[in-house]
Amino acid sequence: MRTYGSNLPNRLPNKLIEVRRTGKLVRAVTDLTLADLTAELEGLGYPAFRARQLFRGVHSRHVGSWSELTDLPISLRDALAQRYRLAALTELEARRSTDGTTKLLLDTFDHQPIETVHIPAGDSVSERLTVCVSSQAGCALACRFCATGQMGFSRNLSVGEIVEQVYWAEQPGVARQVDNVVFMGMGEPLHNYDNVVAAIRTMADPLGYGLSPRRITVSTSGLVPQMERLADEDLAVRLAVSLHAPTDELRSDLMPINRRYPIADVVAAADRYADASGRRVSYEYVMLGGVNDTFSQAQRLGDLLAGHNAHVNLIPYNQTSSGFQSTPAERIWGFAQRVRDRGVPCTIRASRGQDIAAACGQLKAENQRIANAAR
Repeated sequence: MRTYGSNLPNRLPNKLIEVRRTGKLVRAVTDLTLADLTAELEGLGYPAFRARQLFRGVHSRHVGSWSELTDLPISLRDALAQRYRLAALTELEARRSTDGTTKLLLDTFDHQPIETVHIPAGDSVSERLTVCVSSQAGCALACRFCATGQMGFSRNLSVGEIVEQVYWAEQPGVARQVDNVVFMGMGEPLHNYDNVVAAIRTMADPLGYGLSPRRITVSTSGLVPQMERLADEDLAVRLAVSLHAPTDELRSDLMPINRRYPIADVVAAADRYADASGRRVSYEYVMLGGVNDTFSQAQRLGDLLAGHNAHVNLIPYNQTSSGFQSTPAERIWGFAQRVRDRGVPCTIRASRGQDIAAACGQLKAENQRIANAAR
């Protein structure tokens, strides 16, 4: 794996504790938008084109040291190095699944280990791939079936901590292209709304990484006000709603957030997003054996979404310590057909990375001992 930002120490030394308190060297240069960089450099007496050079260096070239920014004056590099870390993340461990999926355990400046998953289209490292990014360290929503939700919440991730998860997929000498980015890792993306939107705009900037927003999916458990804000952003990302039940009673039991934002409100907000963006909304539905997988529930789900610009994505449950069981494959197929019978497109997600606990619902920074050992 590429040691992006490998010139940086795994942790801030003790002498920098006071510097951390004053806000210096806490932010990485990848945390700053192009507008932020322009204002910062103009404040230091440098013209705006220097900000564009710096932005291109960190977001397109992925430089690994300040010395690699050879198009910037040494005086500017020195000034920036006194104010910012070059990169926000360091690698603690990489694990590769038998199906080619790679899970990275990454560390932040304040030791909040997070996980990100790189999922190739096939088992070859030269394949185009999907990167599943985390938006928070932990999660506050406590969905009963999700391992991340059992961790509790530590903090939101910064813009740099989000975008660098995508950049870690780049490997020197490997013809690999990131095809899709999905905000389906640790955390509720819309609880970290401002940083997630800024990260999307940063990744999409043609001066930097240049990834089309249409190749980015933002998943949410149904935070209605933020869904409505997203409809006004003119980003055209794909919206995925974690539904997981066709009734409020069951959904509230599985997902406490439903008590605040019930299904009718979530679907209405999703419809507004679909109308504003012109993009079909995907409804994610994890299949929990004996809980939400009866054929009558499939029919209710189909009735709920019939006539909406919607698609249902069934997710086989991946084993965690939550106590739920997986739905047999044949029942999942039967469930899907009954949703389709109501006129709603329905697909079944292929599970990847189960053997390294990298599949949907399994991310929980389980390698805490590795993080502790690195300190």
